[in-house]
Amino acid sequence: MKFSVDKHEKYVVLKLKESKFTNDNTPKLKSEFILLNAEGHCNIVLDLSSIKQCDDSQDLSSLLFGHRLCKKDNGLFILTGVNPVVSEILAMSKLDQHLIIVSNVAEATDLIFMEEIEKELLGSVDKG
Repeated sequence: MKFSVDKHEKYVVLKLKESKFTNDNTPKLKSEFILLNAEGHCNIVLDLSSIKQCDDSQDLSSLLFGHRLCKKDNGLFILTGVNPVVSEILAMSKLDQHLIIVSNVAEATDLIFMEEIEKELLGSVDKG
């Protein structure tokens, strides 16, 4: 699976450069999630804007995997650029009820920063 990785201090943006989700290319995506998690990245934004086709909800299991990794480390896994075809499969498989889906990367980063501020505020309240 081809993708680009844009690392920031509080989050990482993974932009897929494939037109299709398949059982052949999603294992590489899972491997990248594991690698990013091992590097300490717990907030991942996955840009799916280039994905135009997905034949099976099984192909999307990698998304749930990414979500679980981020959640385990108290982070966020956010999807962006989801087209209607993929959105329909997410809804049919009920993955849309577990994943955070926003319209663009800017909205995803805003959500991450709001979450980080909230963690800091709650942390200072707990210490006080």
